[in-house]
Amino acid sequence: MGVDEQAAVAARVPGAAALGLLAPPSAEAVPATVLADPGWTTRRVAELGVRYRSADRPALATVWWYSASSVLLTPALAGLVTGRPLSARLADTTLALLAGGLPVAATATAPGEDLAAELRESLAAVVGTVAAVGGLRPRPLWAVATDSVANRLLALGRALGDVGGASALAAPLVAAVGPPMPAPRFVDVAGARFTDRVSCCRLYRLPPEPLCTSCPRRPAAHRRVLLEDAAERMR
Repeated sequence: MGVDEQAAVAARVPGAAALGLLAPPSAEAVPATVLADPGWTTRRVAELGVRYRSADRPALATVWWYSASSVLLTPALAGLVTGRPLSARLADTTLALLAGGLPVAATATAPGEDLAAELRESLAAVVGTVAAVGGLRPRPLWAVATDSVANRLLALGRALGDVGGASALAAPLVAAVGPPMPAPRFVDVAGARFTDRVSCCRLYRLPPEPLCTSCPRRPAAHRRVLLEDAAERMR
């Protein structure tokens, strides 16, 4: 029933495959509960270290979570935006992995009931694991999850032609999940809406990667210029 529900949600979202709502046929399917498995997560972070030729475990774990959280949250957020609730519980979610264990899509296998409670349970389990593996404090990883919620809702809003409506769902949802998840923020630049990030993904610590366009570490004026360029490209 849940898989059929997600198919119905995906059918309402233009570009559903690119958003991670449809698993590629060649991808490996694994239960999302692996995200809370320290051994499995340690292997994924180690593989990322090989790719970047880095032993910076805190940075690698943060980058891993920034990517994985975006994929994990997409089905439930798509269900929220389209009005067809999908479960956010790890036990009700299947991940699609590309070679190297990179999550590329997720499928909710059950309908949702209490989205905020389900997110709180799932995020707490995975954040605790990633924090332990990366030697990190949990709070910055909760901030990463906030930005993933904001980014995914923006992406869904753009796909559906309702950025304002989709992004308006972020604050009440995060507030319902509760602390230590910080409030999401958005900024409108040159007619386009972007996430005003509350987290740093630490990608800049894995050379040769630069600071992200919207990185909160950038001076505000420089960040705005880059966002204006991004807004122009989106037209």
